[in-house]
Amino acid sequence: MRIEENKTLAPFTTFGIGGPARWFVEAQTEEDVVLAAEWAREQGVPLFVLGGGSNLLVADSGFNGMVLHVALRGSQTQDGSADEVIFRVNAGEEWDEFVQRSVEQNCAGLECLAGIPGTVGGTPVQNVGAYGQEVCAVIERVRAIDIREGGCVEFGVAECGFGYRTSRFNTTDRGRFVVTRVDYRLRRGGAPTLRYADLQKAFAGDAEPTLAKAAEAVRRIRQSKGMLLVEGDPDGRSAGSFFKNPIVASETMDKIAAAVDKEPPRFPAGADGQVKVPAAWLIEQSGFTKGYAVGAAGVSSRHTLALINRGGASAADVMALAERICDEVEAQFGIRLEREPVLLGF
Repeated sequence: MRIEENKTLAPFTTFGIGGPARWFVEAQTEEDVVLAAEWAREQGVPLFVLGGGSNLLVADSGFNGMVLHVALRGSQTQDGSADEVIFRVNAGEEWDEFVQRSVEQNCAGLECLAGIPGTVGGTPVQNVGAYGQEVCAVIERVRAIDIREGGCVEFGVAECGFGYRTSRFNTTDRGRFVVTRVDYRLRRGGAPTLRYADLQKAFAGDAEPTLAKAAEAVRRIRQSKGMLLVEGDPDGRSAGSFFKNPIVASETMDKIAAAVDKEPPRFPAGADGQVKVPAAWLIEQSGFTKGYAVGAAGVSSRHTLALINRGGASAADVMALAERICDEVEAQFGIRLEREPVLLGF
């Protein structure tokens, strides 16, 4: 295990923003994870686990602790029951590369999650989802290091506490477990999931949509919204969706509809008549249009949910813009938006 000091973190994030980590370790084995956690505990310094950096904003002052960069690579497959295949994938594998491999092997279940930046280890932590799919629907097992009690542990899907963009790993057990491997149960020869309106439109009249076509269509849609990392495209310098879609009582949405004299978009979200309202709609109705900017930080020119680094933005710039948006949405609609990215060093 090699410990580096004062390692700049900006290159490890899709935002391209952030100061240095006081100590930095790249873990290529589970033993590296254990040793790094032991070192941090013995030194009495905080430990932060870094994957692909795609859901992260690092403070300009950096992080006065140890950053553990999970870089375990490798994967294998085994037959499941009937027409199912289990992919056992180490946490440091690039997510989109793995999705592409699963599609090329004609295995359904992840095709709508193509084009998402980051690594495999981050997917169960925030229950990654997009375009009608969530990883919790296909996760079989999560393997992790328990840095509090020591040793390896494995969790079945029912033990992971999955919810909307949440799991036990980022809520009740935040900071306790370091994910080292995820097992996914996919359907060999399954049909692509085409629930999302833009996908249904893309495949209108296509009698035989394939997994490969679906994955490619998702990447095109993501790129059209600035949600695909493309070299030289400033809309890609973001952490994806910066705000979660709020879940509120149906009565709240009725009041909003009356106030704006139009029917806002809403989607069923669980029991008790709760509904999910797109944060992008709330943001736009509050006066923040695509391309809105304050200095070097701005709103994506293609998707209102993404805050971007237009070039030379600081973490403070991004946070100031985010607070301005949150304050205005709350003033207009009485709903306080929640941030989706993890904040480090603030």
